[in-house]
Amino acid sequence: MKIGNTEFPHGLFLAPMAGITDHAFRAICVSCGAEGVTSELISAKGVMYGDKKTDALAKIYPDERPAAIQIFGNDPEIMANSAKSLLKFEPIYIDINMGCPVPKLVRNGEGSALMRDSELCERIVSAVVSAVDVPVTAKFRKSCDDDDPESAIKIAKACENGGASAVFVHGRTRNQMYSGLADREIIKKVKNTVNIPVIGNGDVTCYDDFVSMKQETGCDGVMIGRGAYGSPWVFSEIRAKLDGKEYTEPTNSQKREMLVRQLETVIRDKGENGIREFRHHLLKYCKGFSGSARLRKNISLISTRKSAIEAINVIFE
Repeated sequence: MKIGNTEFPHGLFLAPMAGITDHAFRAICVSCGAEGVTSELISAKGVMYGDKKTDALAKIYPDERPAAIQIFGNDPEIMANSAKSLLKFEPIYIDINMGCPVPKLVRNGEGSALMRDSELCERIVSAVVSAVDVPVTAKFRKSCDDDDPESAIKIAKACENGGASAVFVHGRTRNQMYSGLADREIIKKVKNTVNIPVIGNGDVTCYDDFVSMKQETGCDGVMIGRGAYGSPWVFSEIRAKLDGKEYTEPTNSQKREMLVRQLETVIRDKGENGIREFRHHLLKYCKGFSGSARLRKNISLISTRKSAIEAINVIFE
């Protein structure tokens, strides 16, 4: 499949997740086989007001390309101007967040709240498309409100009318947050409604999930979020099996090497202060290991490179 002129041979994407998919984790996922990654969500207003954190969130590094930048907001002009400003980082496309369920964003009329107004969604997409010379996509959910359970269909059409090059559909409602099962039927309905690529998202944690998502929905690609959190090698499994190759899960030694590489990238990007943010990744990696309760307690105290390396060695010894 293609988004603009960029080919994604297997249509295999890492979902943007606030506080999780920083550069260090995105680079690890790309090394495991993810074909497209996206920044953490970035405030369009923050871009326009010169927020210092924005550049760090938006920066795209050589080891993670091709990569996109995701922005959120509800004002077409501000969204367009911020997208134009972010082109200096050379994103492969600009993604518009229309699906974040976090209450703060919804109260501000941003994220999934945009799904209540398909005309506004179309205006935002159209404004951003007119402002940038890269493709524009949108990511949204099944619906924002339970009384409009299939608003994704209207939003997909609005995005297409606005000039979007592709849409990413998470099969959960805003109220579901990240619980319950993702509805694949809505992804199928969106695919049958628009003539642009549709990428399905939700409950994909292995090769079999990837295959069933595509078979059940007809989607062009698959985006993996929490299925890769703590196990980025899911991309390696999917890529290998799609290519007809034998897949063997990484050994503990290989996983340790991967995690150390992620840690070193965090420190290089953010300094040792980034180690505190890195702790939640360690917690996910240690899930299921013997003595994980004790490990979790120790991980909560980590604040230095030395203590982080010690924890990684304990997890994968």
